[in-house]
Amino acid sequence: MAQRTRLDDDHCAIAQALDVVGDWWTLLIVRDAARGVHRFDELQRELGVSRKVLTERLRLLVEADVLVRVPYQDRPVRHEYRLTPRGRALLPVLVALQDWGDTWVLGEGETMATATEASLEAQRVHELLGTRVPELRLVGHDGEPRDPVAEDTPCTVLYCFPGAYARKDAYPPGWAGIPGARGCTLESCSYRDQLAEFTAAGATVHGVSTQRPDEQRAFAEKENLRFPLLSDGELALTAALRLPTFRAAGVTRLKRLTLVVDRDRVVRDVQYPVTDITASVSAALRTARSLTPRTA
Repeated sequence: MAQRTRLDDDHCAIAQALDVVGDWWTLLIVRDAARGVHRFDELQRELGVSRKVLTERLRLLVEADVLVRVPYQDRPVRHEYRLTPRGRALLPVLVALQDWGDTWVLGEGETMATATEASLEAQRVHELLGTRVPELRLVGHDGEPRDPVAEDTPCTVLYCFPGAYARKDAYPPGWAGIPGARGCTLESCSYRDQLAEFTAAGATVHGVSTQRPDEQRAFAEKENLRFPLLSDGELALTAALRLPTFRAAGVTRLKRLTLVVDRDRVVRDVQYPVTDITASVSAALRTARSLTPRTA
């Protein structure tokens, strides 16, 4: 490895952080571990990296306490690699890099809460179809941790939205001028008004945003929502699924999209971009009905 030129790097947190995760493969390994890819062969297949390079990078990440080796088989002993709290703290870094890439490399540098249907960003989201949502917990607006995927119903509708507030003056400055940002109240209230139909179709409805749980709770109480709003403030779900984001008022926010996930955690329907909120809710209901076994 080439020797770096140091200019007070010992006192620069950026330089010290890059000393741990500055390699090309390192952050991609963290990305895939966040997606639920934990075993050596799975990581090699996803990354297309040589066994030698992967072995070395995994060793360094374990030594840096970014990953921990966890045994999953006794004879012979085999390990999988899982993120530590130190590793999970890198998730906002991954999301920020993705946001920058979507905006400035793949996009035109415009802050948007949506995308065009032909964009590479939209293609990435639609590639979630048929993949599994990894097991994780998000904080509900009641303060309780919840699995975003329900186990006791045939499917879960996860509608991701930028942000909804109980008071109009709580919205960030310029919110209405961000393409795709408006409509979160309409979306939540549409799901509220049709909740009985979703329940009859065997679907659980969860709204997801990166807002604080107390903000979600105030909004849910004001609009009398009867389903959970989940906070992905730690960006666990966002990083796991590589969901598209944008920044507003210094906060990373989810772009509007909808996933329908079956009880096996497999994504069965993807809606992105969502340009017609009412039509999107209706489409989610049709998908839910199609996934519910019919009784004679």
